[in-house]
Amino acid sequence: MKPWETLARTKLKDGTELALRRHPSETVIEVNGQSLMSSRQHASEEALARLGCADAAKVPRPRVMIGGLGMGYTLRAALDLLPADAVVVVSELVPEVADWNRGPLADLAGRPLDDARVQLEIGDVVKLIRNTPGKFDAILLDVDNGPTDMTIASNKKLYGGTGLAAARAALNPAGTLAVWSQTNEPDFERRLRAAGFEVRQERVHARAHKGSKHTIVIARRQE
Repeated sequence: MKPWETLARTKLKDGTELALRRHPSETVIEVNGQSLMSSRQHASEEALARLGCADAAKVPRPRVMIGGLGMGYTLRAALDLLPADAVVVVSELVPEVADWNRGPLADLAGRPLDDARVQLEIGDVVKLIRNTPGKFDAILLDVDNGPTDMTIASNKKLYGGTGLAAARAALNPAGTLAVWSQTNEPDFERRLRAAGFEVRQERVHARAHKGSKHTIVIARRQE
C-alpha cells in the first residue's frame, strides 16, 4: 500500500492547521487532521458554480465573487460558464492555499488562477463583501463545511444575520447568493428568507452521479 505524502502545512492565527497531502490516487486539504476537500470529490463544488452563475452568465460583463478558493474546482467551473468579458473576484483567507493552487494543485483544475478574468484577493471574504456594495451579479460561498457544520468558529459571522445583510447589499438587484454545504440547511434557509432572499436548496452528488450528496443553497435577492 503506497503511503500518503505531506506536501505542505500552514497554521492559522487561531491555531488551526491546514495540510496539503497527496496519495497516488488522491490529493486532499486537511483541517486539523480531518479531510476538508479532495480531488476525488468535486462535483458538488462544480455544481455550486453551475447553479450560482446560471443567471450571471446571461448578463453583459458579469461580476462574480467566489469566497474560498479551495482546490480551484469552483473557480474553474465558473470560468467555463462565464463569458470572456466577465470579472471573477476570488477571496481566499489563507495565502498558502493560493500558493498551493499555483503550485502542486494547479493542474488539477486546469490552472484557473492564470485566467485573465480572475482577480485574487487575499483576506477575509466578510470584509470584501462589506466593502463592495452593489457590485456583483453572483456571490458563491464555499467556506468551511457550510453554514452549520463548521471547523473554524470565526466563519459563523459569514452566515449570520449581519453577514447575510452584507451579502444582499453586495449583490445587484436580482443577484444570486449560492452557498455550498455538507448538509441540508433548514435553519439557514429561514435566515436567508428573513434577510430578503428567495431560496431553494438542491442536493447534488459529491462525485459525478454517485456517492454521497452535498447541498447547494441558491438564494436570489428580492427587492
